[in-house]
Amino acid sequence: MPRLPRFLRVSLVVLPALFPAYGETLKNWFNDPFIQVRSAVPDCPMPLGPLISEQEMRKETHWRSERGTSCWLAGQCQKPNSYLYDAPIARSVRAHFAAEPGFARNSSLWLTFQRRFVWVEGCSADTAITVAALEAFVRVEPDVERVIINLRGMGDSKSPYPLAPPDAH
Repeated sequence: MPRLPRFLRVSLVVLPALFPAYGETLKNWFNDPFIQVRSAVPDCPMPLGPLISEQEMRKETHWRSERGTSCWLAGQCQKPNSYLYDAPIARSVRAHFAAEPGFARNSSLWLTFQRRFVWVEGCSADTAITVAALEAFVRVEPDVERVIINLRGMGDSKSPYPLAPPDAH
């Protein structure tokens, strides 16, 4: 096998150090609920949601453990970890959207659930839908602590949320 030129060998060693996440698979390491509840805007880009690299997962592990139990230690949660609320909240919010098909019907919306927080991301062609109405709709679930809404309006060229890689679809 021919030997690679020195500059190419150095490049192959240096590049991964400069871009550690390059080529890493993004994954939902913590199994955070991530659901799509509306899909009316065909060119709406899918949000990154809970997808992270293995390196990011290792950084977040301690923080998530600490943040998850602090709710219980402060007497604000009955469950010992605030992340334990996420799956039931996701089921309840999904059911609420399913029961009200007319609400935000001209939108494409994805929801991410983490530690009783709900991120609503996507696109809306529905001028009647407001951030306040969307927040109130999601807050029907009593265990929701906070709702964060990042919507791209029609005509906006840039998404206000991080995007999933094309292979995540």
